[in-house]
Amino acid sequence: MSTAAPAVALRGLRFAWPGTPRPCLEIDAFELAAGERVFLHGPSGSGKTTLLSLIGGVLDPDAGHVAVHGQELGALHAGARDRFRADHIGFVFQLFNLIPYLSARDNILLPCRFSRARRARIAAAGGDPAAEAARLAARLDLQAALLDHPAAELSVGQQQRVAAARALIGRPPLVIADEPTSALDADRQRGFLDLLLAECAQAGAALLFVSHDGRLAEHFDRVVALGELNRVAGEAA
Repeated sequence: MSTAAPAVALRGLRFAWPGTPRPCLEIDAFELAAGERVFLHGPSGSGKTTLLSLIGGVLDPDAGHVAVHGQELGALHAGARDRFRADHIGFVFQLFNLIPYLSARDNILLPCRFSRARRARIAAAGGDPAAEAARLAARLDLQAALLDHPAAELSVGQQQRVAAARALIGRPPLVIADEPTSALDADRQRGFLDLLLAECAQAGAALLFVSHDGRLAEHFDRVVALGELNRVAGEAA
């Protein structure tokens, strides 16, 4: 049995948006094991993206604890938390968050510019960032010629795959994907998911995959309904 710290550990988590009368999230406890693949689902507006922002240290909880691979995020000052996120967490954002004037290649390489740990993991595997970016792009069915195009010139589906390659580069031990297949047709959706799971497995990364599409759940180790996890939603029901 593994003694590794959980990829994610939440305890007594509570969060309310400023100016709102009651919290939108109240979670007593949740853990994502190192290397585990979890499918988190819930309807639109249920707090999925808010929860991911708390786990990523983008938002601060009003109460409770958030730890990623044993590191309590609340114990880090803002700069240290940004560095920790860059080193340890790969995000596939729902709205991609690509820099529109940068090429697809440069968008994929951005995490390596900010994270020495990602560059070191690539080097330890005998590669270099440019070659790894090209490998991930090819795996995600992005033609080599597209890598020189500004992100703003790519289709929505192509931008989504660039965002996935950016999250995966440098083998972060935790990958968080927020509705990452929403812009893909059925064939590309299945191929994308297979590759995302395979890349995470090869890197030994935990994957927290958020979607409202329950058809994808069968590919994961565990399925979690946010409505059952979040006490606020349970009380409302």
